Amino acid sequence: MSGNHGHTANKKALLTTFILISGFMIAEFLGGLFTNSLALLSDSGHMLSDSFSLGLSLLAFRMADKQATDEKTYGFKRFEVLAALFNGITLFAISIYIFIEAYQRFLEPPSVASYGMLGIAFLGLVINIIVAWILRSKGDTKENLNMRSAFLHVLGDLLGSVGAIVAALLILFFNWNLADPIVSVVVSILIIISAWRVTKDSIHVLMEGTPETITMKEVTTTLLSIPNVEDIHDLHVWTITSGYPALSGHLEVKTNSDRDKILLQATQMLKEEFGIEHSTLQLEDVNSPVKDQENHWDWERR
Repeated sequence: MSGNHGHTANKKALLTTFILISGFMIAEFLGGLFTNSLALLSDSGHMLSDSFSLGLSLLAFRMADKQATDEKTYGFKRFEVLAALFNGITLFAISIYIFIEAYQRFLEPPSVASYGMLGIAFLGLVINIIVAWILRSKGDTKENLNMRSAFLHVLGDLLGSVGAIVAALLILFFNWNLADPIVSVVVSILIIISAWRVTKDSIHVLMEGTPETITMKEVTTTLLSIPNVEDIHDLHVWTITSGYPALSGHLEVKTNSDRDKILLQATQMLKEEFGIEHSTLQLEDVNSPVKDQENHWDWERR
């Protein structure tokens, strides 16, 4: 999925899921109060975060459409990564809250209306399956970090619904009220795992780390294969936002070589082999006495 089509599809998928999640979140919260179920209340709290996060993700896509300015020369594309980071942090916060509530219920297990809990949890499962399918099939949840964070939120909801169903069945058939906080803790652990992944990836982008699909050694080897390119230094590859890698570097070339030809070859190879369409390359004479050696990285020999 690429270009404007992928961008538009992501926004449509987010808008649809935002409406579905927000509507059911209210129903589940009221159901949790009525049945006195922590599993339902915790899942509704997670869905509240999802509703907000999906709205934030949708806003991020709209912000990314804004044109670049003199102050923000890359535009607002990084807003998507900031939204993903915020989503990851909120997942952590919700999990901690559920742990605290579950601890209280371990000390004093409350009575839970299992039939009502089961019905609401099953409806939540159906809604979350539909939402997950929409995001997975209509949006780009593989390469777009913003969409992936939203998808992980929904998966957390889906697991919460499954957990609530299991807890309701245990309470219904075995009168085991401890199942409610136990299931909540299990779901919280799974949510934390998802939160860690999306938070780590977001921080990696914000720290301008090298994209996972690109290795510096391969980029260096490719550029050195160009005729008349002798060496490379100050090479940097980072991600501006999901699906938008960028590169800058200095190429040392032989004296009297065709620099325009080298530059054209380099940009074409970076685009075709690594998907890097935004590259800034400075060509220098290999015999030039003035070279920036302060941050020299010899990726070929490392």
